[in-house]
Amino acid sequence: MGLLTIWQENLDESRHNKEQIDAFIKAYFKKEEDAYAKILEAGETNIKGTVKELGEKYSLEPAEVAAFIDGINTSLEEPADVEALEEDTEVSLSIVWEKLYYNMCKAKAPWLYELEQWDKILDADKRMEIRNRYKKDMQAVSNKVGRNDPCPCGSGKKYKKCCGK
Repeated sequence: MGLLTIWQENLDESRHNKEQIDAFIKAYFKKEEDAYAKILEAGETNIKGTVKELGEKYSLEPAEVAAFIDGINTSLEEPADVEALEEDTEVSLSIVWEKLYYNMCKAKAPWLYELEQWDKILDADKRMEIRNRYKKDMQAVSNKVGRNDPCPCGSGKKYKKCCGK
């Protein structure tokens, strides 16, 4: 059984009790925040080692390392096979900082994207640019043209007086 499966089973077991799941998630988020703070502080773009070694380095249990890698996977140059992770699995994580920051915004994780260690990695203007891009990407867009909107054909008339007749 893979480590990610163990993590998911632990999460599922906690779901039966609201206080238990809240405590479980809160404890993991704190560990995740500490791990990211260490990574950002060191400016580590490439993280290598076995799952067990990474767990020791970042104070995470092996199953938590699998969950951490699952969370960061979309921010890597080459995604890891998280389903196959075992304690002795060698991993090499090449982080793309801008993707990581964007994905933290997307995950609505201010405890991560507001870490002061980001100052060493991306300047304030770059972080603002990424947050603005995220907001723009998440904006709802409608293809529907209203009766009183300008006609999409470019005539300059209202839709109801032009193509909407």
